[in-house]
Amino acid sequence: MALFFDAEWFDARLGERGLSRRLLAAAAGLSEAEIALVFKDQRELSAAEVALFAELLGVEAKEVADRAGISTPVPGQGSATEARITALERRVAVLEAELRRLKGG
Repeated sequence: MALFFDAEWFDARLGERGLSRRLLAAAAGLSEAEIALVFKDQRELSAAEVALFAELLGVEAKEVADRAGISTPVPGQGSATEARITALERRVAVLEAELRRLKGG
């Protein structure tokens, strides 16, 4: 588990998938300033954001949580309803990000 947010690892995964921090922010509903704070380890990720990042990066949520710093929550530790909502939010965010990409924005 990383003590601090591993920006190099995240940037490498984004690069491998042809994605950017900007797209990651948009998919998560974050501003560019907010994603910058995440990458500087000045803003923690929520469990839903961890799940979304994992989906976009093609890795397990635990890997994202481990690389995001010591206090980052792993999704799936809540109720079944929370898990279902998180899964639906993740699917919508991925679809929205793909739509933005297809539109060229």
